[in-house]
Amino acid sequence: FAFCLELLIKEKSAPVTWLEMCSMSWRPQYRSSKFRNVYGKVANREHCFDGIPITKNVHDNHFCAVNAKFLAIVTESAGGGSFLVIPLEQTGRIEPNYPKVCGHQGNVLDIKWNPFIENIIASCSEDTSVRIWEIPEGGLKRNMTEAVLELFGHSRRVGLVEWHPTTNNILFSAGYDYKVLIWNLDIGEPVKMIDCHTDVILCMSFNTDGSLLSTTCKDKKLRVIEPRSGKVLQEASCKNHRVNRVVFLGNVKRLLTTGVSRWNTRQIALWDQEDLAMPLIEEEIDGLSGLLFPFYDADTHMLYLAGKGDGNIRYYEISTEKPFLNYLMEFRSPAPQKGLGVMPKHGLDVSACEVFRFYKLVTLKGLIEPISMIVPRRSETYQEDIYPMTPGIEPALTPDEWLSGMNRDPVLMSLKEGYKKASKVVFKAPIREKKSVVVNGIDLLENVPPRTENELLRMFFRQQDEIRRLKDELSQKDIRIRQLQLELKNLRNSPKNN
Repeated sequence: FAFCLELLIKEKSAPVTWLEMCSMSWRPQYRSSKFRNVYGKVANREHCFDGIPITKNVHDNHFCAVNAKFLAIVTESAGGGSFLVIPLEQTGRIEPNYPKVCGHQGNVLDIKWNPFIENIIASCSEDTSVRIWEIPEGGLKRNMTEAVLELFGHSRRVGLVEWHPTTNNILFSAGYDYKVLIWNLDIGEPVKMIDCHTDVILCMSFNTDGSLLSTTCKDKKLRVIEPRSGKVLQEASCKNHRVNRVVFLGNVKRLLTTGVSRWNTRQIALWDQEDLAMPLIEEEIDGLSGLLFPFYDADTHMLYLAGKGDGNIRYYEISTEKPFLNYLMEFRSPAPQKGLGVMPKHGLDVSACEVFRFYKLVTLKGLIEPISMIVPRRSETYQEDIYPMTPGIEPALTPDEWLSGMNRDPVLMSLKEGYKKASKVVFKAPIREKKSVVVNGIDLLENVPPRTENELLRMFFRQQDEIRRLKDELSQKDIRIRQLQLELKNLRNSPKNN
């Protein structure tokens, strides 16, 4: 009451009514949002994937990739790297002898499905290679060891692979040699190299049309790069906010990073992509130590933050005006997550008002758990306001068009009609001519030196077996030579020859 009287005295020139004062002082300001009540729904146990030996590798990746047909998970295996590919309808317990993709000679560090061809998947490994695999319809019937394409260009292990969002058959790979290679899979060769990083690259993210690439690096720098030229357009030195992950926020010219503050608390920061001098906002999340994985849905403008090693998924709504980040709710689970796969939009259940779906890796249980983010609606009809036109499964550009400098927005599709249509794009592996470089009678390209310790050991044991076989063969020939010499001597000394 005293506050109101004081306000009345101060505002003599422009009197304020009692009703206005009440509304100013006590009425809370609510934001109107259709996503305010979004909730996470965990699938029933029979709709989960059980009995999977999820990799124990500590590399900070998701080790999981999903599309509308298949779920792929990197598994624990001895002597090389492997991953499972399971049709989505094949839920329940997975047999221990289930067929694997097992052609790598080192641990698999990342896997990504081609956004335009649903049975093509890329993998990268500690064996310094990137490989492209073609999964048969209905899944694997036996172990797959032969890739349709093997890509060698990095000198150290390869930690990340990313497909270009609008161009078919353009793949990016980042290695521990601090380089990003751009591969044109039409010819099976690297066409560009981005060499501006001074340490290990932690994350790569594209804007909507793929004309810009953003990276985070162990050198504590956030970069925005023009990928075709390799030119760094913007760079931020993040000493107070040590960046780990970055994601482009659609077409709003904003970047969001997750990282660690100087007090070792988990933190997120929002940046203007055209000026990385200072973040627009920084917000501390909690004091846990696990990495924060960001996921952004450009259709609903929702940001999801999932902590590695905990079971929480926080979600926010992004706006173009302050405060930019509007907290909505938090999905909680007691089971810690090692990584999360995300279903593309055309694979969601629109009849259930599902706007996002995670596939959560629970290592301790060997379990993959689908989590659906649902907008509660009573009506069972198609909800156009939460399902706008979304990037589909048709590429906007060919590799040659993109490499020549063209940019084009994604080809959009409606989730209401025909979103189950199959892609018309077909992957054709390039036919490579066999080259030879012969020095002193040895084909150097045929005798490629080993790239990993495991490969070196296997080559050593193969050579030992070959040496043992040749020694046995040589001793047999020595015995045969002595027999022939003896027969010749006997033949000369026989009475008939005298």
